Amino acid sequence: MKGTVGELGEFGLIRELTSRLTSTPAVRIGPGDDAAVVTAPDRRVVASTDVLLEGRHFRRDWSTAYDVGRKAAAQNLADIAAMGAVPTAILLGLVVPAELPATWATELMDGLRDECQVAGAAVVGGDVVRGEVITVAVTALGDLRNAEPVTRSGAQPGDVVAVTGWLGWSAAGHAVLTRGFRSPRAFVEAHRRPEPPYHAGPAAAGLGATAMTDVSDGLVADLGHIAEASKVRIDLQSQKIDVPSQMADIGTACGVDPLQWVLSGGEDHAIVATFPPDVKLPARWKVIGEVLNPSALPQVTVDGAPWTKGGWDHFGDDDVVG
Repeated sequence: MKGTVGELGEFGLIRELTSRLTSTPAVRIGPGDDAAVVTAPDRRVVASTDVLLEGRHFRRDWSTAYDVGRKAAAQNLADIAAMGAVPTAILLGLVVPAELPATWATELMDGLRDECQVAGAAVVGGDVVRGEVITVAVTALGDLRNAEPVTRSGAQPGDVVAVTGWLGWSAAGHAVLTRGFRSPRAFVEAHRRPEPPYHAGPAAAGLGATAMTDVSDGLVADLGHIAEASKVRIDLQSQKIDVPSQMADIGTACGVDPLQWVLSGGEDHAIVATFPPDVKLPARWKVIGEVLNPSALPQVTVDGAPWTKGGWDHFGDDDVVG
């Protein structure tokens, strides 16, 4: 496709974007009307929203539009799964400058569509607006399928802490990109396109998870939300946390302890949950810690000691693109 978004115009752009979409049985009315209609057999809708801002959350010289679409969908759909729900749909709010090549917008939509297909969801509508900075705002919807939501507030002393999915891969990939390299490719791709274990969220709910979240801001930071909401302390055991050898090699090259990426790096969107100690967990879950009674120590510790090497904060001083 040749030309810019401005040359296509609002309605031409909308036609191009919606023509690329697929649907699912949950979608009764998709794009093209005043609003979409998505079935909610459970009579409850799980909803979450997130915003990606160019220069803050992505760079066009690091990520293609397709990458950004996959990432924008993934981080929202992971929030749905982390409640124990099944993703059903997303809505897109897109702000773009008029001079943006039209192909960038259509490739973004391709990424959103394809990531939705991985999760079993669909893009059902949205809005496009002219603006100076590319902004991708996604709202995701999900269905609990008659299960109870798994919140952050149910962890109990004696529970185990377990995780499934990647940890630290996106942060390691970010470190590689920051230094002007594009390999090891697996880590760079993990930063560009996270791969949340969507099905693990509802599965964890079925196993009796007492609290759950996805790892978006860093393992320690996100478990801190669970600890605070549940009024408990969580202790992680570093010897139980895997650090891949190739990540260790990247850490050596960058002068960084790779455990910092694993514990403080975000945007992998792994699923971490607490479970009663007698639950038999499938092999995909790795037990990495335990839930304890609250104490004077920080709410999340590593090997019994404070871990102070941060996590992602959108209003912090760190202005590096995530």
